[in-house]
Amino acid sequence: MSDDGIRYIIILSSPSGAGKTTLTKMIAAQNDNYAISVSCTTRKPRENEVEGKDYYFVDKVKFNELIKKNEFYEHSVIFNNNYGTLKKTVSNHLVKGNNVLLDIDWQGTRQIKNQVESNKLITIFILPPSIKVLKDRLVNRDQQGKEIATERMKTFKNELSHWQEYDFVVINKDLQKCYQTILEIINAKKNNAKFNYKNEEIQDKVNQLISQS
Repeated sequence: MSDDGIRYIIILSSPSGAGKTTLTKMIAAQNDNYAISVSCTTRKPRENEVEGKDYYFVDKVKFNELIKKNEFYEHSVIFNNNYGTLKKTVSNHLVKGNNVLLDIDWQGTRQIKNQVESNKLITIFILPPSIKVLKDRLVNRDQQGKEIATERMKTFKNELSHWQEYDFVVINKDLQKCYQTILEIINAKKNNAKFNYKNEEIQDKVNQLISQS
């Protein structure tokens, strides 16, 4: 992706298992001047997760201290674990000339939108192609498999209900195509151009997912 000097905070959100983390990592790895804001969490690391690369893993005492010191842009509780975006991390990336990628949920997005000017922010919501694909992804990504998938699916409809709060919505049917669509959205925003947004297709997919869940 070409560098035009304009820097944004780019939020990717989705129901668990729809692909926001994978897509965030692809954008950062395959494009210059893009950096992921590593979040803090009280969740235990999954297998192969690395401190400072995937998350900053802290206990609840430390997390609460950071809240009291107003160190977070946003923070929320998800599946009984705390997650938060550090202001310092975002600021450091912007100062270095990077666009900052945030992999957060709708709760965090609302908080960010109250603090960051809309012309410096791009919010994107990612949909799975089907409930079956979503469940398969959830089962396959964690050792606890079915138990984790069942827990995540309980919150699916609530997470999905916030899709209209985002600037753009994309369907992750094919990972590479979804990635390319996200880049097209970002470039359109940078160039102040209109993105060919298929709102009717998105609405149909949301209705389909609701009926399947």
